[in-house]
Amino acid sequence: MIETVSASAYTIPTEQHEADGTASWDATTIVVVTVTAGGATGTGWTYGAPAIVRVVDDLLSPVVVGADAVAVPAIWAAMVAAVRNNTRAGLCGYAVSALDIALWDLKARLLGCSLSQLWGPVRPSVPIYGSGGFTSFDADTLDEQLRTWVDELHLPRVKIKIGESWGHRIDRDVARVRQTRSRIGPDVELYVDANGAYTPKQAVRLVTEAADADVVWFEEPVSSEDLVGLRQVRDRVSADVAAGEYGYDLTYFATMCAAGAVDCVQIDATRAGGYTEWHRIAAVAAGHQLQVSAHCAPNLHAHVGATTPNLRHLEYFSDHVRIEQLVFDNALTPEGGDLVPSRDLQGHGMTLRQERAAPYRVA
Repeated sequence: MIETVSASAYTIPTEQHEADGTASWDATTIVVVTVTAGGATGTGWTYGAPAIVRVVDDLLSPVVVGADAVAVPAIWAAMVAAVRNNTRAGLCGYAVSALDIALWDLKARLLGCSLSQLWGPVRPSVPIYGSGGFTSFDADTLDEQLRTWVDELHLPRVKIKIGESWGHRIDRDVARVRQTRSRIGPDVELYVDANGAYTPKQAVRLVTEAADADVVWFEEPVSSEDLVGLRQVRDRVSADVAAGEYGYDLTYFATMCAAGAVDCVQIDATRAGGYTEWHRIAAVAAGHQLQVSAHCAPNLHAHVGATTPNLRHLEYFSDHVRIEQLVFDNALTPEGGDLVPSRDLQGHGMTLRQERAAPYRVA
C-alpha cells in the first residue's frame, strides 16, 4: 500500500544564457516526486513549473495514497481521471508523468530488481546523442561543447539548435551547421533542431543550402502541432524528420503516426504520461513501422529505452545531464556512445541528494 506522496521543485541556474529557435532561459526547474511503501522509496521527476507540486499535492496524492503499490497501471488510470476537469495537457500531464515514474521505480525496488529487469531488457545499453549547441552560443563555446562530446565522450552523433529568432537568421543557422560539421569531422552524425521555428519552405531551403554538411536528423523543422507541415518537409528532405516531444497522450502520437508526419517519434516520459504511457506510445509507433527516440532526461529514460524494441536512441541533453548529475546519486556516464543502465541497483538506481538540491528549492 502506498503510504506517502511528496513533491518538491528546484530551480537551477544555467551556466550561461541559453536559447533555441523559439525560446530562451537562464534557469531550469526540476520537480521531484517521491512515493513510499513497505520501507522502500520510489523517485520520479519532470522538468516544468514549480506549480506542478500543487497538482501532485492537491489532485493526485489523494488518489495514490492507500493504493496497491504494485498496481501501477490502475493508479495511472486513477490519476488521469483525477485531472480530467483540469485537462491532462500541461502541468497536470507533467505531474501524472513524474508520479507514474516514481511508482514504477518503487515497484521495482519492492521486488528487488532494476526497472530493465522488471520489464525485460531488449539490449544491455542504449545509444545516445549529444544535445545542446544553443543558438546563444558563440563559435568558441559551440566548438568546446562539440569537442567534449566527440573527443572526450566519443559520441557518434551530435545535435545543435538552429532556427534562431524564429527563423529570421538562416544565414547564421547555415554557418553554425557548417561549423559543426567541420569540427566533428565526416564520421559523426549531425543532427539539427529548429524547435518549430521555420515554415515548411524555410526548412527545406535550409537543408538544401547546407547540403554539404550532411544533416541526417531534422527535429521539429516546423511546429509539432503542424502535422501537414511536418509531412511536407519529410517528403522533400533526405534527413529524417522527428517530432513528438510535446505530445502528452496516446491519441496525439497515434494521429502523428497515421499522418506520416515523422520518420522517428520522440517520446518524453516526463511529459507524456510516464513509463506507463511510454510503452503504449512505443507500441503504436512500432505498428506504423517507426522507431522512437527519448527526449531529454537521459538518466530517467535509460532503463525504459533498454526495454523498448523499436528504440533508436536517447537525447543526452546538456542541461538535464548537468542537473541530474548534481542532484541525484548514481547518474550515468556515457560508455562508447551508449548509456548502460545498471542491473545491480534497484529501480532506476537514482535517489535525490537532498543536501545538494536544498539550496535550489523553490517549492
